[in-house]
Order: sequence, then C-alpha cells, then structure tokens
Amino acid sequence: MNKVSSSLKVCVIGLGYVGLPLAVSLAKHFKVTGFDINETRIQELKNHYDRTWEIDEARLQASSLNVSYTLDDIKAQDIYIVTVPTPVDHRNQPDLMAVLKASEMVGKVMQKGAIVVFESTVYPGVTEDICGPAIERASNLVCGKDFFLGYSPERINPGDKEHTVDKITKVVSGQTPEIAKLLGEIYGATNNNNIHITPTIKTAEAAKVIENAQRDINIAFINEIALIFKKMGISVYDVLEAAETKWNFLPFKPGLVGGHCIGVDPFYLAHCAKELGHNPEIILSGRRINDAMGFVIADYLSDELKNILAYGSKARVLIMGLTFKENVPDLRNTKVYDLVSALSARGHNVDVYDPHANREEAFKYYNLPLVKDLDEIEPYDCLIGAVPHDEFKDFTTKRLAQLIKQGGIVADLKGIWRNIEMPAKVKTWNL
Repeated sequence: MNKVSSSLKVCVIGLGYVGLPLAVSLAKHFKVTGFDINETRIQELKNHYDRTWEIDEARLQASSLNVSYTLDDIKAQDIYIVTVPTPVDHRNQPDLMAVLKASEMVGKVMQKGAIVVFESTVYPGVTEDICGPAIERASNLVCGKDFFLGYSPERINPGDKEHTVDKITKVVSGQTPEIAKLLGEIYGATNNNNIHITPTIKTAEAAKVIENAQRDINIAFINEIALIFKKMGISVYDVLEAAETKWNFLPFKPGLVGGHCIGVDPFYLAHCAKELGHNPEIILSGRRINDAMGFVIADYLSDELKNILAYGSKARVLIMGLTFKENVPDLRNTKVYDLVSALSARGHNVDVYDPHANREEAFKYYNLPLVKDLDEIEPYDCLIGAVPHDEFKDFTTKRLAQLIKQGGIVADLKGIWRNIEMPAKVKTWNL
C-alpha cells in the first residue's frame, strides 16, 4: 500500500469505547481531532483521564490527539469517522437517532471531497440508503460525486488489552474501489496494513452484524444446556471442561449476556431479515434465551431462599458485580439489572457491590446506590457472584464467610468460586 500523507485531517466523532482508542491510534500518523458532544467527557480527556479505562493517562498525555465539543473545530476535515452508538428501542427495534444526528452534523461542517466513514453497527444498507441521504440533505452536496462514503466495522472488546485496534484485522469498504483503497491505506497505517477490503459497503455491514449474532447464539446454547443440566444435578462447568478437551469444541460459558454489542446487534440483523420477509428463528430464539436468564435465575433462587427463610420473610441479597462483563466499568445494557429487578419484584432486599462500576452512572441509569465497602455490611442471606471481576476471584473461604450468614446461599453464576471450599453450613447454587 502507498503511504498516505501525514497532513491528512481526520475527525473521529464519538469518543467512547470505540472512538477514543481509534483516534489515539490514528493520531500517531495523521492530524486527528476527536469530537464528542459531551463537554464533561472532553474536559476529562484534556486532563488525560479516560473513564472507560481503555487509554491510560500516559498514553493520553503523549498523544497528539486534539479533542473538542465545538463544531467549528471539525470543519473542513478530509475524513470523518463516525463511532456513535446504535442501540435498540423498547421494542428491540434499531434506534438510528445518534447515527442520523452525526450524519446531519457532518453534513453541516464538511467540504467537497470529504469521505465519511461509519464504524457504528448497522444492518446492511444503512450507510448508503439512510446515512448518505441524511448527509446530502444537511450539506446540499451529492453523495458519490461531492463526497463519498465508507464503512469499517468496529471490533473493540472493552477491557481487552490483547485485541486492540492496532493489533486486529480491520475490515474496510468504500463507495468506490478508489475510496476503499484509500481507506485501507489510512487504517493500514495503524495496524501494519492488516486490512481486509470487502467488495461492497453492504458486505462489511453484514460481516459486522453477524459477528456478534454468532456469539449470542453460541452463548444461548450454553445457557440452555446449563439450565437442562441443572435439573439433572450435573455441573455445566464439569461438562464443559470435559467437552473442551475436543479440539474443535467452542469454549463458551453460561451467564448473563449484556453489553452494547452482543445483546443488541442480533436485533439489527433480525430487523433486516423481517424487512425482507424472512423470519429469523435461530437469531431471535438465542435472544429470547439470553434475555430471559436474569428472570429465570431469580425464580430458581427465590425457590431456594424459601427453604432457608422463616415463612413470609424476605431475603437480604448481595449481588457481586453490575457491569456487563468482567474488569470493565461499562454498564451499558447490563443484564445484571434484570436479576436485581426480578429479585426485588419478588420482595427481596437487594444490594449491589461493584468496584469497577461508576457509582454516579449506576444511580443515574439504574437507580442503584452501590454498596461502598464490604467491610461495613452485615452478612447476607444470599450472595450472588454475577460478574467475574478479578477482585472476586481472589476471595477466600474466610472472605465469603464474612459476607454470608450460616445457612445462607452462595449463588455462583460464573464459576468464580467453584474451586474453593465454601464456608461451613453455607449452601451453594450454581448454573
């Protein structure tokens, strides 16, 4: 690939889990401005603090990246890369509001010849059929003539320090072969030209949306067999350890499936399929299983708690972990909240502790006042290990005994404590 000019002006719109690492990586090679509408976020980044924990203080301080929440600072850029979220609404239908607002904003500030690249997860056709026209309306320019489109699906895995944006294969597509080649050179500068160019933008959009749908379906299968084996009195973890000795067995684990990608992307694919008159049975069945897990677990545990409590009394329950996965502060679409809600609806008094979650965000988005200090609490009737943070994996038998009453229940949803001895007179419940 040819070397792209280092004077190229690139704007990354949306500085969250996806946009910030990308912007920092691109800033090593080009003139990059990161834009976000959240003024607080911009000020934090200017002070070299990243609340997502993806980029540490030293890297932010050393980076040439400029950040701004002011539109004047992103006028007349050569490349705009949109990394805003694409969630679903209360009916699990695609919510394109953020990506449409970003498209309109780009249209107002860009000049002729600009390239607009989308990294947000969408179903095939959104970039060209929805975003392109939105940019046209805002800019009074003609798509494919005055400006061009590209799509490069994000593959950021929050908290993953191995598969970072500079170490993974980047899928790239463009409105024309020339645009695709140029974008391949730009992204290739960040990852040693580890680029896969697709023949069309729709191909790249489709590739992204099936990546997480596939994981969702695989986890749904494991969740279903976990519930089956639970009824049989068999540990699903013992079963998986045996099955994983086969070279081609896929090592998925049961649990609550949340987050912004796996719990959302399948609905984008399902929406697209329905628009074409196809009923996406496997995709939606996987979603139903995974979405129901918090409520199913609450039912199981409520039945168990009836056996240890005086008639009519309700349990004090402590849930360990609120983030959607281990060792990250990301609370987006966490299914632990389903478990909290379901247990609370059954009359139990539920507290939550998570050393990684932002306390203000937990209260703002879920109305949950997180427990501050485990050393200042009375033992609970039920302790639930919901998220396998490293801090929880380090718990000892003595530590568990400090948190749980004698005769209480330790419910280990992720196999966090399966290899340590439980405190005396404590019951265990596992998937």
